[in-house]
Amino acid sequence: MTTFGEHLKHLREKNGWSLRELERRSGISNPYLAQIEKGDRHPSAAMVQKLAQAYKVPVKYFMEQAGYLNDAGPSSDEEERVQAAFDYVMADPDYKLGARIRGEGFDTEAKKGIVIVYETLTGKRLLTK
Repeated sequence: MTTFGEHLKHLREKNGWSLRELERRSGISNPYLAQIEKGDRHPSAAMVQKLAQAYKVPVKYFMEQAGYLNDAGPSSDEEERVQAAFDYVMADPDYKLGARIRGEGFDTEAKKGIVIVYETLTGKRLLTK
């Protein structure tokens, strides 16, 4: 099994990009990118999102690859924790990013992804790792 950094390096090389080109496309400094590729740093959820946009892949795919989402499916305890955190995010009057979403029809993993982005943007910790 390869690490997220190894996976990124493989994709970068497959595209024929240098670290500087990936820096230009993602807005992430090339020293930071090199540290991620070497496994010296683990990217934040916000960095994973920027990388997904640079590579034009679904954010969920990169979030899974980086270990932010797990494929096993949430337990009922986790579903309750994620739902409580998601409800907190939706009720926060200071958190306004574009159009308000209602969250109807979102599965637990989608709600968890929204909470992770919220945590990254606000610095608040709602879910424990």
